[in-house]
Amino acid sequence: VEAAPKDPILGVTEKFLADPNPEKMNLGVGAYRDDDGQPVVLDCVREAERRICNNKFMEYLPMGGLKPFVDESLKLAYGDDSAELAEGRVAAIQSLSGTGSCRVMADFMHRFKPDAKIYITVPTWANHHNIWRDANVEQDTFRYYHPETRGLDFEGMVEDMKAAPSGSFFLLHACAHNPTGVDPTLEQWKEISQVMKDKGHFAFFDMAYQGFASGDFERDAASIKTFLDDGHLIGCSQSFAKNMGMYGQRIGAFSLVCADKNEAAAVESQMKRLARPTYSNPPVHGALLAHTVLADAELKKQWYAEVKGMADRIIDMRSALRSELEKLGSPHSWNHVTDQIGMFAFTGLSPEQVDKMYEHSIYLTRNGRISMAGVNTKNVKRLAECIHSVTTA
Repeated sequence: VEAAPKDPILGVTEKFLADPNPEKMNLGVGAYRDDDGQPVVLDCVREAERRICNNKFMEYLPMGGLKPFVDESLKLAYGDDSAELAEGRVAAIQSLSGTGSCRVMADFMHRFKPDAKIYITVPTWANHHNIWRDANVEQDTFRYYHPETRGLDFEGMVEDMKAAPSGSFFLLHACAHNPTGVDPTLEQWKEISQVMKDKGHFAFFDMAYQGFASGDFERDAASIKTFLDDGHLIGCSQSFAKNMGMYGQRIGAFSLVCADKNEAAAVESQMKRLARPTYSNPPVHGALLAHTVLADAELKKQWYAEVKGMADRIIDMRSALRSELEKLGSPHSWNHVTDQIGMFAFTGLSPEQVDKMYEHSIYLTRNGRISMAGVNTKNVKRLAECIHSVTTA
């Protein structure tokens, strides 16, 4: 057995931990930090924790997880007034966060559409490729990011969707595209939906950042609503790692919109059947925490406010970074730093420039992605100075 290659993201953290420089920055891992660079547990989650402490059993959950949590999670994704939910057309289970949702979807594809391939954006979160590869699902790619403009290659994206065989599967990022931070506009989503409907394509949305992107939960789910309004049957992966700050609890939901109630019941039974040999049943503690927040009107209101606070801080840091770079007289345009959205900024730094950043004890992935959550008022000036240094050398 050969040693496995290092994970590109976790490998950055290893470099960071080994660096003795007190001014070092870890901008690799996608986990929120406050303005002092410290991890955050939301107050609403702490209150939920207080309520369930010494008050619940620790028995196995069913294969599908904690149903009250799943029901509340679906309302968040599809809307309280969703016709799909009212008609009982959504098959869903609790998952091991976003990664677990994607993996069960990949296994579902392999079992029920063994000849299908999944089309994935260029670039994407590196683990997407691992997940579908290990589920033995063939992969292909479609254009998404335009390196020259550091924005969306909308024309290329639509061309590739039209060129794909009818009935293909497309993995879409619902909001805050990882790693680029580049999202289609609402009008572009409407066109994407129509193109995919004309071709009979199936959309699977990975929604890891609802609320965390713009600070508005409905706005961040607008892509999904657009597809539902157009009559698509879609799939969705939800994660509560980022927006509830429960990274280590591994809480999410996996859902598929079906044609009718009977189909949803059959599909959900197969989702559970796939979960059984994989992890048997999902964890209970995080599900209880998330359900407590989602089901209590006051806690949910507090959660919305806390998530907006996190999103706004990241948006402020984008503005600050761009401002500092422009003050330094950079010959490059940094508009993309504020045009992009969500936890990550795709800086446009080359792998060689990233290597030079390491010499300044600033750690990011070699594709130039930085976690804006690691940027704060105390380090943004030094970050800008180092970016300026490596991009003007």
